[in-house]
This record gives sequence, structure tokens and C-alpha cells, in this order.
Amino acid sequence: MLFNYKLLVINVIICNIAAVFGHDHLLDGIYCGKENCYEVLGVTREATKNEIGKSYRQLAKKFHPDLHRGDDAKKEAEEKFKEIATAYEILRDDEARSDYDYMLDNPQEYYAHYYRYYRRRMAPKVDVRIVLGVTITIISIIQYYSAWSKYDTAIKYFMTVPKYRNRALDIAKAETKESQGKGKNKKSKAEQKEEQDRIIRRVIEENMDIKGAYAKPEIKDILWIQLILLPYTVSYYIYWYAKWLWKFTILKKPYGEEEKLYLIRKFMQLGQHQFNALEESEKESFLDQELWIKEKFIVWKEIKDEETKKALAENNKYKQYRRYIKSHGIGRMTFDDS
Repeated sequence: MLFNYKLLVINVIICNIAAVFGHDHLLDGIYCGKENCYEVLGVTREATKNEIGKSYRQLAKKFHPDLHRGDDAKKEAEEKFKEIATAYEILRDDEARSDYDYMLDNPQEYYAHYYRYYRRRMAPKVDVRIVLGVTITIISIIQYYSAWSKYDTAIKYFMTVPKYRNRALDIAKAETKESQGKGKNKKSKAEQKEEQDRIIRRVIEENMDIKGAYAKPEIKDILWIQLILLPYTVSYYIYWYAKWLWKFTILKKPYGEEEKLYLIRKFMQLGQHQFNALEESEKESFLDQELWIKEKFIVWKEIKDEETKKALAENNKYKQYRRYIKSHGIGRMTFDDS
């Protein structure tokens, strides 16, 4: 009985060896298919990269389709050439070769081999850092040109407002007359109009302090620069917060104008650009009413809300809207609406 047990163990070992070194464990559709990549290139598993490359060049030269005549010979050489190229592609790459060796040593992990193979095949070939860099660059370009578009829209709007246009027009006329007096050739009406608009635009750009979302764009506002300045921004914020905590929370010092405006903006829940877009007279009014004090701000907010409700109640369009909602309800549609 002991003899039979030993014989069984020997048979199992022989079967495992045959499974590893035979071709039955090789899988269709991945790597070299049912062919052993090492055998295709005529090298051993211990072969170096130089030996693999040398064997590939010799075989590629031998089986190159252009070196064979006749349809059958050319077709056979082409198939062989593809096998050689596939084997070389796998064995020249360290990670792919490692996965292939793992498959040879662990033929029982059937599904794992397919997963490892296709995971590598489907993985992006481009460095993630390059993709990230290109993405940030595209966003920065779009952001910058979008800001310029908004600024241009604001300037064109102010050029149509009589209050600003008339002031700029007086300066433009004076400059146009001066340039015509110095020039020898008189300009046509179309050229004069074009020059006049150009001067009006320049005057408005020089004298109008446009703030908020339509402000003149700066390079420092784009995403790339913001990311570069991020460590400084974070450090400055930590320093600013610690200074605020020490100065106003611990030492109880009085607020300056900058700190008061910051608290008012915080209570109003406005962004920096939104708050900057407010008129200076409006900010002065906030300071005069001491709105940096939370209790006074709450009272002011309640009064403003009441004024807004009263204004809406007296607005004819808002009255019509309320009557419509009362009669038809939100989202309802009747035959009377058609």
C-alpha cells in the first residue's frame, strides 16, 4: 500500500511538470497563444535582453515577408513574422515578461492571467502627469480667454451708456481734431468714426475701474499660476488666521477698516470679487451703520428683506406672477394658457 501511495505522488508530480513545460497550459488570445514565447524566439527563460534582441533580429530578417516569393511562402513567412514580433514585444518588456513567467509557473490561475494581460493592454500609455499638465493648461487658456471676453463685453456695454460715452466722446473729439490738424491727409468719415470709437474705448478702459467677474483679467488669476502659488497662499492664510486669532480674539484689539469690511463681506456671504464690485459709497454706508457688528447686521438684514418684499409686492409683474401661481399652481398647465 505504501508503494501505491508513492507511485501516486510520482504521477502527480509528473503531471504537474508536464502541465508547466507542455503547451496545454498556454491560453488562446493572450501573449503568444498556444506557442511558448521563449520557444518562438529560440531562447531560454534565463536569456538576457541582449540575447532576446539578437535572436529577434536574426529571425525577423529570416522570416521577413519581402524576402520570400510565392503567395504560400509569403503568407507563411508573414504569419511567422507576426509570431516573432509578438513574442519579442512581450519578452523585451520587464513587466510583461514577469507576468508571462508568472503564467508559465502558475497555469492553474486561469482567469487571473486574462485579467493581468488585458489590464496591461488596456492601461493608458501616456504618462498621467502629462495628461494632468495638458488638462490644466487647456483649462487655464479657456479661463484666461473667457475672462477677456467678459471684460470686452463690459467695455462695450459702457461704450453704449450715454453718461460714460459722452465724457469719452469729448476727449475723443479733441484728440481726433488734434491728429487731423497735424496730419497732411484728411481721413474719411468711416476712418474718423473708427478712430473715434478706438479712442472712446481707450478712455473708458483707462478711467473705468471695472471690478468683480468682469474685471480686467490678470495672469495671476489663471489656474496654472494659482496652483504654483498655492503653497504661498495656504501659508499666508494660516499666518493671517493666526494673526487674527491673536490680535482680535486673544488681545481684544479694535478692528481696522480692512477687518471691518472683511466681517461685513463674511456676514453678507459675498465672494471677494462680488464685494469688490460694490460702489465705494455703499461700503462707506456699511461702515457708518457698523454692520461688522453681528447684531446690527441682523437688524439691517431684516429691514432690507422687508424692503425687498414690499418692493416685490408693489411690482406689477410680480403681482401678475403671484396671481398666475395662485390660479394655476406651479408646474400646472391649463387650456386657458394656450
